Amino acid sequence: MLVLAAALPLAAQTQAPDPWRISADKIDPSNYYGVTVANGMLGIVSAPVPFQVKNVVLAGAYDQYGRGRVSNFLNSFNLLNMYLEIGGHRLNAQDATNFRQQLDMQRASLTTTFDYKDQATISYTYYALRHLPYTVLMDVSITAKQDLGLTAASVMEAPDALRDVQNYYNEIDRPHVTLSLLTSSAKSPTGKLLMCASNSFLFSEEHVQEPRIIHEMWDNSMHLMKFSKALRAGQTYAYAVAGSSITSAHHPDPLNEAERLTIFARLEGRQRLLDFHTKAWQDLWRSDIQITGDAQAQQDVHSMLYHLYSFSRAGTDYSPSPMGLSGLGYNGHVFWDSDLWMYPALLVLHPDIAKSLVEYRFNRLEMARRNAFAHGYKGAMYPWESADSGVEETPVWALSGPFEHHISADVGLAAWQYYCVTQDKDWLREKGWPILSATADFWASRVERNGPGHYDIKNVVAADEWAENVDNNAYTNAAAQANLLAANAAAKILGRPTNADWALVAQNIPLLKMADGVTQEHATYHGEGIKQGDVNLLAYPLKTITNPAQIKKDLAY
Repeated sequence: MLVLAAALPLAAQTQAPDPWRISADKIDPSNYYGVTVANGMLGIVSAPVPFQVKNVVLAGAYDQYGRGRVSNFLNSFNLLNMYLEIGGHRLNAQDATNFRQQLDMQRASLTTTFDYKDQATISYTYYALRHLPYTVLMDVSITAKQDLGLTAASVMEAPDALRDVQNYYNEIDRPHVTLSLLTSSAKSPTGKLLMCASNSFLFSEEHVQEPRIIHEMWDNSMHLMKFSKALRAGQTYAYAVAGSSITSAHHPDPLNEAERLTIFARLEGRQRLLDFHTKAWQDLWRSDIQITGDAQAQQDVHSMLYHLYSFSRAGTDYSPSPMGLSGLGYNGHVFWDSDLWMYPALLVLHPDIAKSLVEYRFNRLEMARRNAFAHGYKGAMYPWESADSGVEETPVWALSGPFEHHISADVGLAAWQYYCVTQDKDWLREKGWPILSATADFWASRVERNGPGHYDIKNVVAADEWAENVDNNAYTNAAAQANLLAANAAAKILGRPTNADWALVAQNIPLLKMADGVTQEHATYHGEGIKQGDVNLLAYPLKTITNPAQIKKDLAY
């Protein structure tokens, strides 16, 4: 646990943001992005409309459709959509007054509350259950302000991109329970995946006293199950919906598995589900960054950690996209962001989660070898954008696919860092070394050997992505150098002979300077604007440049 302190005037502290909760009470649907509740496998994106969610996204579920002729993330079944009728009127956004939403980052839940006229106060909270990777829970509470009758429905809706939708309703009777399952399956756009979801109501009443459930088929892409209940003034009624979503990318029999997982959640019961979920997040937050004296910084850092924890998960070989599980942004692809920027914080706070990110790269090493072979190089050349298979997934209009080669060094350095933090020599031998040696071989074949100090790396897209097809980019060269040195350091630890050629190449890769001593971004850089940091990354995270005067000089420029 890291504790930071900062001085802040007392007046500012009296209105300090909550360190764990982010609230919105003046919601404008036309200016609304949505917040994500996720468990590292399944993400739910909120909507500004009562009982609706915007997206349900599953890690690892890709198909080729839409933009770019490449694999994209898919919207899964919207298994948390509901509707509520009071007095025969179906509530909509215009009916909701005092509409408020709150993200609880400590418990990984989103709560929505609102009033309906002078008749009822409604609250619902949903969770992507941390201990059950494919399962969600929606907890609903309705307090009647006067006598009323309500009808509540769980609605299963297929996104437009899915095809061959099949809808099922099943009731399983046992002496102690009746299980009602609202289930759907569909194929992904090309038919590559079978996507399945299943829901069940959880009632607080004793068996045989629960409300009667009615199933309705609306059309091929939507069906629902509903129940009705009469409430007296002052009475609060609570119920829940548990649901599971899974695809053939995760299980060979996703249709039956979705129903099995929902049955499991249904018979675990609401309280046990919440208890296990809460305990799992308590365990995650044992690794925290605590800041005293700056409440906004504390909330911001908790938000960063919350999303890192929400978008990754131990025991998988998935790595988060820049947008995580918050929708379909960046096509759900994995970039250098995961290896260089997201991974280090996870590595020191939760090495078990960080391991999933390097497992993702190890399990796709063979595709990286094939990519290097196709481009005339040795070793492993990792794709700039990666999805499920590990092939290059960058749309062809983006030159970063064929040319942004620093990604291979970023992957190699992540593998080295995993060993440095965990000291797991067995892992280094079995998985780290294959990555490090293959990426080092790539750089040894990638350089053009033009004499001492001129082992040039030509024709790349820089970390500053406005610099396309340039030579001797500062970040690319320094990252390659670090990759080569790390590979030889790993060889020593494993009792292997060091590779003299790797050392020679690292020693002769040039880092250019301008006339005034500022590190030059690339060979033809002469002061033009840049898109993002490049030279400055040689100080951090690479630590290639350590001289304070040089670091300040580059930063000032």
